[in-house]
Amino acid sequence: MKLGVSLCSIAMITSSILLAPLASAANNNEGIVVYNAQHENLVKSWVDGFTKETGIKVTLRNGGDSELGNQLVQEGSASPADVFLTENSPAMVLVDNAKLFAPLDAATLEQVAPAYRPEHGRWIGIAARSTVFVYNPAKLTEAQLPQSLMDLAKPEWKGRWAASPSGADFQAIVSAMLALKGEQATLDWLKAMKTNFVAYKGNSTVMKAVNAGQIDGGVIYHYYRFVDQAKTGENSKNTQLHYFKHQDPGAFVSISGGGVLASSKHQQDAQAFMKWVTGKSGQEILRTNDAFEYAVGVNAASNPKLVPLKELDAPKVEASSLNSKKVIDLMTQANLL
Repeated sequence: MKLGVSLCSIAMITSSILLAPLASAANNNEGIVVYNAQHENLVKSWVDGFTKETGIKVTLRNGGDSELGNQLVQEGSASPADVFLTENSPAMVLVDNAKLFAPLDAATLEQVAPAYRPEHGRWIGIAARSTVFVYNPAKLTEAQLPQSLMDLAKPEWKGRWAASPSGADFQAIVSAMLALKGEQATLDWLKAMKTNFVAYKGNSTVMKAVNAGQIDGGVIYHYYRFVDQAKTGENSKNTQLHYFKHQDPGAFVSISGGGVLASSKHQQDAQAFMKWVTGKSGQEILRTNDAFEYAVGVNAASNPKLVPLKELDAPKVEASSLNSKKVIDLMTQANLL
């Protein structure tokens, strides 16, 4: 061995013990390209930890779920991407239906509980978030809260609740409703939603409107309030979260997904990245990171400030069944898009 051996090589020797069989990054200066639709700060923490431990370089190309999912479908086997990460699973289903994912290593699949990964093993859950109803206690008492997400279609909720229908987050929630309630019930709900709700762009904007008393409540994901509370709390101080539970569509837990592209020229390194993210080190970052998303690894602990996943009583939805194309069609029929 030459005296000038690189730190990267040393890192690879160390990581081969922890993550064997890992990758050939020491002999590969290209690294991997990750198309990332997850939160940039969370994924940067994953990338920094992974590269420090393995020496494998990672280049991030950030964008939205639908944007990057459709881009991958268009690029097909010519895509420069090695890995795809999303906030919500419908974009993973879109890419998987185009037969663009490689099977994940069995050891990687075993690291995530079956409830948070599709049975086919071509992609996997990396984090999760819960649907909630954010409300202003000055506008709504606990007794006045909707008992089900479906209740928001009732006439008494006209003009009293908000959502961001153009976002991938809300469309994932509708995808779960479609899987649980069927096409006609979902379309009927969406048409009633068109009459009842107030549109905002982005979940954080919905929460700000509720906080300011502009609207009684809104449908968002849980972490928006936790993130704001961890900062100044100025956009959430007048809000509380209502968890629907009871396996209601409004208790849907959306899975953030990750997968390796079959066209990747760096399969070993890409598989190593997915193993690291879903493993102990990657999931521990979810416990300590300020993203406030749920860890999905077997025996992995989430941030202690969160309501435990097991207490959410979420409905059972097969992640691979979520149909983003059908949801777009139904939401268009309801004049929401």
